[in-house]
Amino acid sequence: MSYAAGPKSYSWWSREQRPFTPAELIVDAAVHILGLIIAIAAGSILLAMTAMHTAPEAFPAPTVYVATLVVVLGVSLAYNMWPISPIKRHLARFDQAAIFLFIAGSYTPFLAVIGGTQAGAIMMSLIWGASLIGVALKLIVPQRFGRLAILLYLAIGWSGIVVFQALAQELPSSTLWLLLAGGVTYSAGIVFHLWEKLKFQNALWHVFVVVGASLHLWAVLDCMVIHRL
Repeated sequence: MSYAAGPKSYSWWSREQRPFTPAELIVDAAVHILGLIIAIAAGSILLAMTAMHTAPEAFPAPTVYVATLVVVLGVSLAYNMWPISPIKRHLARFDQAAIFLFIAGSYTPFLAVIGGTQAGAIMMSLIWGASLIGVALKLIVPQRFGRLAILLYLAIGWSGIVVFQALAQELPSSTLWLLLAGGVTYSAGIVFHLWEKLKFQNALWHVFVVVGASLHLWAVLDCMVIHRL
């Protein structure tokens, strides 16, 4: 099979409708690297403070978030920078599957706060169950999803509204606002993810991802560290 064929021959695993320019690739790589620096630096502070000072009993939950954030950004960087080849097609599976994993990881620290309640336990099970099913499908039959996966990402991502009342009773208001801001940022970025003819659209999409992730990372810091000092 030739991987130099037109976009239609690899549309499910390469979102490009046109080849990215070197400038677009450089900017996109810079966005990913900045995101990884933020994730590792701020994530390390979060985990150190949580483990040693503010919430050692809750340490596993933020660890899951930081780990899935680093994984999703690292895999995305590898996929988006890799040239068209069989390896890129395999990386696409992991890139798309990692998003489901990251959504579940993003919920984990906050649902852990209400984990002792029936609503929290049920929601944690449903989100991780749905996300792991998404991971499996993306790894096994990624071509069957297409853009339907975007709706699944959004559905799982906003499903937390079901337990909003329970979260509002346990989380600081500042944490809730950061959570909402992060969710809106992710959702708004999808416009650029789909606008494939726009120059630098991939980099712009990843800017929204990094900003959304940073807001949620700040939210975890807010509820696990700042409000427990």
